[in-house]
Amino acid sequence: MDKYILTIDCPEKIGIVRSVSNFFYEQGFTVIEASEFADLEGKKFFARWEFSHGTEGMAMPDVNTLGELFAPIAHEFQMNWKLKDAKVKPRVLLAVSKFGHCLNDLLYRWKEEDFPCEIVGVVSNHEDFRAKVEWYGLPYFYLPVSADNKSQQEIKMLGIMDELQVDLLVLARYMQILSDNMCKKLEGRAINIHHSFLPSFKGARPYHQAVSRGVKITGATAHYVTRDLDEGPIIEQDIQRVEHSYSADMLARLGKNIETIVLARAVQWHCQQRIIIDGNRTIILR
Repeated sequence: MDKYILTIDCPEKIGIVRSVSNFFYEQGFTVIEASEFADLEGKKFFARWEFSHGTEGMAMPDVNTLGELFAPIAHEFQMNWKLKDAKVKPRVLLAVSKFGHCLNDLLYRWKEEDFPCEIVGVVSNHEDFRAKVEWYGLPYFYLPVSADNKSQQEIKMLGIMDELQVDLLVLARYMQILSDNMCKKLEGRAINIHHSFLPSFKGARPYHQAVSRGVKITGATAHYVTRDLDEGPIIEQDIQRVEHSYSADMLARLGKNIETIVLARAVQWHCQQRIIIDGNRTIILR
């Protein structure tokens, strides 16, 4: 089915839903899925609609034409808005270092399942996963990073993204801190995953630190990348209770499983246009 996705955020005001609904009606569209949220405290409105033609066999107008028709409504209500053709899958570049669990999971979902993105390549500061990535028929870009060449390698990574027309960079356990300049260029277009122990247990061997402190839960956080390390708008989190008998290795294995699930959800929701960034938080329209 040909369909479009419209997302908006704007000041809360009476008549928004009615105006958008009238627009769909006048254009002969049927709403397939709708999600709306009015933040009365913040006086803002957020919404996402999937829609298609209500008449079977009728051709959909192109996205640019439809956008021109919708623009007067957007202007009236001071909307930030995006209109996407649902058939066009976002192009995703994965970045990885020496932990492959998130990489393996995303590649599997992309190849074997109806995952809403097109993975176009993998970049890494190590050679460990070249054979696996090339088995999937994807290009593997080896960009070793040192204190002397970090800025040059980031320029190369941005060049790869431009060449491959990448919409989203996913740091699938890429263990390099992106520069402030890189973070600014990728604002809203880069997702990271990390274990839930931050900021309590930083640095090496976080699971060993956690065991020594007798933690009772473990989990993971997926968030957008910003210049504030691991403090960008949170997209998804999950946790699982642990027992005092768990070793650091058991805790690490459990943490890896949760990381794969949380990151996959974050990537899926981003690619389905379900996320609206509102300051340092996200609105997830499911």
